Amino acid sequence: MFWLELKEFLSDMFKYILTAVIVILIILYVVSVQQVVGPSMSPTMENGEIALLNKVKYHFSDIKRNDIVSLSYEDTKYLIKRVIGLPGEYIEYKNNILYVNEQGYKETFLSDEVKTEDFSLKDLGYDKIPEDMYLVLGDNREDSMDSRDIGLIKKEDIKGKVSLRIWPLNKGFIIK
Repeated sequence: MFWLELKEFLSDMFKYILTAVIVILIILYVVSVQQVVGPSMSPTMENGEIALLNKVKYHFSDIKRNDIVSLSYEDTKYLIKRVIGLPGEYIEYKNNILYVNEQGYKETFLSDEVKTEDFSLKDLGYDKIPEDMYLVLGDNREDSMDSRDIGLIKKEDIKGKVSLRIWPLNKGFIIK
């Protein structure tokens, strides 16, 4: 009787331990949650909102312009920003217009009230964005610590794509 109960107990414990290990592996390598800190992504994402971070997306596909990404900064901070410039591109802002390789580009996610000061990739010391590096900006251009302040971001520092908003529930899951 004792051995039968012990066997059943160990069998149940194994299931719980296996489930816990799988959950931990998913959190470490597949998805995690991240909170928005500060106003830099407003109005797209507000301070305190919580998003789901897809950590495997960029192992199977390229980072694209306008993707919202989480990146590590100074090994302790995680920032959420929007990818604006891709490797091999020359980026410039003149009169509140984005130019990619000297071609005007409409940033449809920004409202007309958002103003981006004139900026050139040359301000960071580059003629074009090097391979495996990206220019990232916050959507709230007037109040954002981004590539204009911290420089270009290495691909290895991008931790994943911000895929869904999970809090607050009343704003919807899709991040535009």
